[in-house]
Amino acid sequence: MPRVDTDSFYRHALTRYGVNAEGVHWHSAEHQRIRFQVLRDLLPARLDDLTLVDVGCGLGDLHRWLAARHDLPRRYIGIDAVPAMVELARARTGGCPILHRDVLQDPLPAADWYLASGALSLLTRAETRPFIERCLTAAHAGLVFNLLKGRDHSLTFNYMYPDEVMALVADLPVDAEVVEGYLSEDFSVALRHQRET
Repeated sequence: MPRVDTDSFYRHALTRYGVNAEGVHWHSAEHQRIRFQVLRDLLPARLDDLTLVDVGCGLGDLHRWLAARHDLPRRYIGIDAVPAMVELARARTGGCPILHRDVLQDPLPAADWYLASGALSLLTRAETRPFIERCLTAAHAGLVFNLLKGRDHSLTFNYMYPDEVMALVADLPVDAEVVEGYLSEDFSVALRHQRET
């Protein structure tokens, strides 16, 4: 179970800040764009022949960011656990499939890649590995995600260090890459399925 009631957490933010980056608990729209760019750089150069699942899609901001860059995948699917976000994302992405799902429990759609920007932030440490495993099982090529970097001291947010995540996935058949340095309390990870040669 998440550290907080996810639905209440995000509904409160939407009410307070509106339909924007702060309304989905980003520090700012600029920080959100920086995180999107780092995750995008970890994906293949071309997305136009891929299916991408955006886990914790929120308001559909990743879709809108990719569309503005003329860089949309062949098929975009959003997943969110908050019903209000699902409805807003459907409208803001022009009717893309946006699924109301709990990644830890519900069936997940097959895709080439899974991307999670902020989706691990409210998980407990014990939920981090199952989240990663479930996404990797549904993704043919791999998973890219970001996490808050630091000591696990928060009652609300999930903080980890990159070496902890590397230890967490060390026994999985993936090639792992970590990117740091773009924001002080953030890091990103790419987990690519190893292919038999």
